[in-house]
Amino acid sequence: MPADAMSTRPHRYAVVDAFTDVPFRGNPAAVCLWDGGGDGARIHDVDRRWMLAVAAEFNAPVTAFLAPAPPAAQGDAPPRFHVRWFTTVTEVEMCGHATLAAAHFLLTGGVVGSGTETIEFVTMSGLVLTARRLAKLREGVSDSVPDRGGFCIELDFPVASVTECVSGEAPAMPDTLNGASVVNFCKTSTVGDVMIELASAEEVAGLQPNFIEIQKCTRRGMIVTGQAPAGSQVDFFTRLFAPNMGVNEDQVCGSVHCALAPYWAKNLGKTRLTAYMASSRDGMLLLEYDEHMQRVRIRGAAVTIMVGTLLA
Repeated sequence: MPADAMSTRPHRYAVVDAFTDVPFRGNPAAVCLWDGGGDGARIHDVDRRWMLAVAAEFNAPVTAFLAPAPPAAQGDAPPRFHVRWFTTVTEVEMCGHATLAAAHFLLTGGVVGSGTETIEFVTMSGLVLTARRLAKLREGVSDSVPDRGGFCIELDFPVASVTECVSGEAPAMPDTLNGASVVNFCKTSTVGDVMIELASAEEVAGLQPNFIEIQKCTRRGMIVTGQAPAGSQVDFFTRLFAPNMGVNEDQVCGSVHCALAPYWAKNLGKTRLTAYMASSRDGMLLLEYDEHMQRVRIRGAAVTIMVGTLLA
């Protein structure tokens, strides 16, 4: 659809901070709801240049574009929405924090019925992602994460496998690592992110990244992770740097935990984990790794910062 055709319709939007219940913490995402006047399937035809221009205007790490989609079945099937995600410079295949933000917007913004508990998101590739509204945290899972407004949201995503780098594959990043003790060099099989385990969470938190170096050494992003100190309320710390995607540091990334959850579940011998992203805005995520189904459930809170109408 041409960009000038898009400008004739107003579109609702919200800016939501994900994986936090405190405004201006966690990871911000813009959410733009497009109602094309039909079944929503034509979001595939929306001008990519228009979406990039809107994402650049919001200047959030990621903007999620939504359009209503036909339900999977008649009756009590959950509402469905097509979804596309854009950074300020490119479209991405999957984004966890913007999906959580989108679900929060739909559930709190009067877009879906007040009794809605589950929303399905259909990606451009046809993958179906699920977001569930939870009134309270399950028994046995840490209750240290507050849920503003009486609920949190659980995402159900597919596992991303991790493989160890063979000799010669591990990138040399002397400025970024700066003598940090490296335990393991890995890569994710889905998008090829470099994943580096450091000897301590303190080294993860104290890392001073050289973004030019990272940009040269990675195709998409670099994940740095380390086990949390003994006695901590969390299991591991992580930071994610993705300058090639227009995001120098992803403040709190959800989808990267599709790889981190099975990795740390194996290392720590547990399937329920509490993750902490040690960025300047920081955020907490509750994870559950289902090895049999090869799924990761990612839980967190969100808070709406602003709402409005996009006129261009």
